[in-house]
Amino acid sequence: MSAASSAAGPNGQTTLQAEVLESTVVDEALLVRLLRRAGRTLARPALECFEILIDGATPHQARITVLAALTYLVLPFDLIPDFIPVAGFGDDMVALTALLGLCARHLTPEIKLRAQRRLDGWFPPTR
Repeated sequence: MSAASSAAGPNGQTTLQAEVLESTVVDEALLVRLLRRAGRTLARPALECFEILIDGATPHQARITVLAALTYLVLPFDLIPDFIPVAGFGDDMVALTALLGLCARHLTPEIKLRAQRRLDGWFPPTR
């Protein structure tokens, strides 16, 4: 089991000391299932956006917009740097909102099915 204790450091700051959990305490099967479920949850919208990008029926302008929004979210520089409180993530939220709205308009049942198949290949469903 894990034990934690706190003590005052040299500057009067509280330091936390904890024992590390041993692998016999952690239910590794449960951890794997949780990580797989989290991976599926995070990967689904990304795969759907990818399938929209490669789908021949997606209008050219929509593809460019999806690609631009994804690129903006991935690149390390922003119009408003992220370290600025509140406003720093505002531009990212605008790009993400535009991306989600665009993807929702162009998400067809066929695209969802292809994304689901790819998702199941990457993260096999659990029982």
